Amino acid sequence: MPRAFRAAAALIALCVSAAFANAQSLPKEVATRAEIYPIPSLTLSDQQFLSGDAAAGKVVTVAGEFRVAQGSGKLPVVVLMHGSSGVGATTEAWVHAFNAMGISTFVIDGFTGRGLTVVGPNQALLGRLNLIVDIYRSLEILAKHPRVDPDRIVLMGFSRGGQATLYASLDRFNKLWNKSGIQFAAYVPFYPDCSTSYVGDTDVAARPIRIFHGTPDDYNPVKSCKAFVERLKAAGRDVVLTEYPDSAHGFDSGLLGAATVAVSANAQTVRNCQIKEGDGGVLMNASTQAPFTYKDSCVELNPHVGGNPATAAESRKAVEEFLQALLKLG
Repeated sequence: MPRAFRAAAALIALCVSAAFANAQSLPKEVATRAEIYPIPSLTLSDQQFLSGDAAAGKVVTVAGEFRVAQGSGKLPVVVLMHGSSGVGATTEAWVHAFNAMGISTFVIDGFTGRGLTVVGPNQALLGRLNLIVDIYRSLEILAKHPRVDPDRIVLMGFSRGGQATLYASLDRFNKLWNKSGIQFAAYVPFYPDCSTSYVGDTDVAARPIRIFHGTPDDYNPVKSCKAFVERLKAAGRDVVLTEYPDSAHGFDSGLLGAATVAVSANAQTVRNCQIKEGDGGVLMNASTQAPFTYKDSCVELNPHVGGNPATAAESRKAVEEFLQALLKLG
């Protein structure tokens, strides 16, 4: 072999080796691949959702971003559902945390495809339960993916998305809307609203539910979640509520270093409402015995939101330890 050819071959081998070594040394939180999926879904009123009236829904396409974590074969996945302000920077912090653990992530955007960016000042723009349909439709996509372990898919959500995560566990809703043939391995709601009672709402999937909330939260007060958790425990369900003092709504934004609590101007809160499912799937104001609307006097404005770096770190550690054991990560 001519000397020049040998030298060129050696140089190519060296470059290939260096490139391989560089790929092998990627930071753990960097996904190996990102895929964007259209999610065929429906826009429904709460009454349509509760009565299973799919024919009355408006067909819509929302989206999901799937990031494949480093590793081989079928991997566990955390599905993340955003709150009333859509997908934000805090979601990205959780994605990096899970990808670093070898867990893939699927982030649902339930707003853009519906022409929405934020619903806090007008929660009537989207049914309280509608995001659950998006969640189940995402599960159908993941169930068929060759890099996903369908027995190790966890659902996690925040605020409005935390509410969707919590109630996506109901057996009744799974039977009505989940066509994937599988169930989530666990449900992890962050600061959800638990003020609404649904028919059969203590009949939940035989999977762990882990709720994380802040004591001074005046957007979705923890009090109603405590009451719901007690009802679930009385029914023998695997549910744990972790409560953090000095932690306002959205405390996990502290993962980004945010430590300022401020008023969410004009955001609507049902903190003083008691809502229950009535006949025909109509949501009723328990105080007035009339159908609930966001014009009811119990609906208030200007709750507080803000991060707490200390409890954000605590909650991240708690979630990671829970997933480590649940998903049997090496």
